[in-house]
Amino acid sequence: MSRNIPMTTVDTDALAERFRTVRRFTEELAEPLSAEDCAVQSMPDVSPTRWHLAHTTWFFDTFLLSQKSGYRAFDTMYAYLFNSYYNVVGNQFPRSQRGLITRPGLAEVMEYRRHVDAQMMNLLTSEDGQNERLAEVTEIGIQHEQQHQELILTDIKHVLSHSPLRPTYRQGTFAGGDDEVLSKWNSYDEGIYWIGHEGDDFCFDNEQPRHRAFLERFQLASQLVTCGDYLRFIEDGGYDRPELWLSLGWDTARQHEWESPLYWYRDDGQWFEFTLAGPVPIDPDRPVCHVSYFEADAFARWADARLPTESEWEIVSSDVPIEGRFADQLWTHNRVIHPCREDPDLNSVPSMFGNVWQWTASPYTPYPGYQPPRGALGEYNGKFMCNQYVLRGGSCATSSSHIRSTYRNFFPPEARWQFTGIRLCR
Repeated sequence: MSRNIPMTTVDTDALAERFRTVRRFTEELAEPLSAEDCAVQSMPDVSPTRWHLAHTTWFFDTFLLSQKSGYRAFDTMYAYLFNSYYNVVGNQFPRSQRGLITRPGLAEVMEYRRHVDAQMMNLLTSEDGQNERLAEVTEIGIQHEQQHQELILTDIKHVLSHSPLRPTYRQGTFAGGDDEVLSKWNSYDEGIYWIGHEGDDFCFDNEQPRHRAFLERFQLASQLVTCGDYLRFIEDGGYDRPELWLSLGWDTARQHEWESPLYWYRDDGQWFEFTLAGPVPIDPDRPVCHVSYFEADAFARWADARLPTESEWEIVSSDVPIEGRFADQLWTHNRVIHPCREDPDLNSVPSMFGNVWQWTASPYTPYPGYQPPRGALGEYNGKFMCNQYVLRGGSCATSSSHIRSTYRNFFPPEARWQFTGIRLCR
């Protein structure tokens, strides 16, 4: 899953505090929801919030606590109910039916979390806490929980969007100023570059090995594609022009009757979008969000541009500060978790992180020389390297401590419920 953490660098106090902080934030994200909200599954790709709360706990329970001699499980059925896809560990309850799991209820799931948290803190503060493998798996579990924090936000947005009441998840103000957003093209020279993670800090296995890539000269837009840009694509018949679309994308758009990004709708001639703070009018200067790879690719072709490869994206981002709109920061300042207007003064250095995950033109495949780790944790990334595309940069639903320039997210090309957007290249 990651580079080994050298034993001399294991700071058990810092690891325990990070564990507590991340676990607490997951529960904060669930606090605005009712027990009924936490039980709904609105489509097969969405999991109920209650399931996320339990599954992230199951991870520590399964890969750390159950390895201890004499450890007694909170409930032996949880190994089946809350296993996601780890076939080496055992069977799983079908993903598409997670909304049918009415028991355990939310209160019991929270009791399960408290039970595992107490056991984990005992483990991390004991002599065993100095164990290198324990520290490594704990860090994987923390990073895994941060991924599910993002899924809690994206999944509950999809759930609430299906209610005719169009309810609010959490009130707050929208971040960003009132200035007009302008974009420019930044140029990068051809050359042989190094791609992939290096160093002893954490990374997922799919970010390695570090390797060389040759890039032709290219230009990358300093700003993300905005809602105003995308409205012009719609008004120019973008969804009705098959010459702009990949064949499979055209068929998918026709099948699902796509006419705009997910969560957009028209009311009395005006465009609105559903957000985690309820419906709001479309802001033309905010980054467009909730578009599929197919839509991003069609828009790029309409704009006489293309999507960047993940190598191009990484080369540009490697010298850019990891700053942007992130979930933990927006939450702390009572901001709505939603894409925000970008800095209009950006010139030579584009903002590459936060706001929306950026589709790349790169299929999700292994790097040269990649080998998945042995054992159950080897199933985390490698077995999904098929029929998916890479996204980079994190989003407004990502925690700031979870992202880096080498991070490779991936989704199938038709996926739209994640906070996914567009940056152009040429």
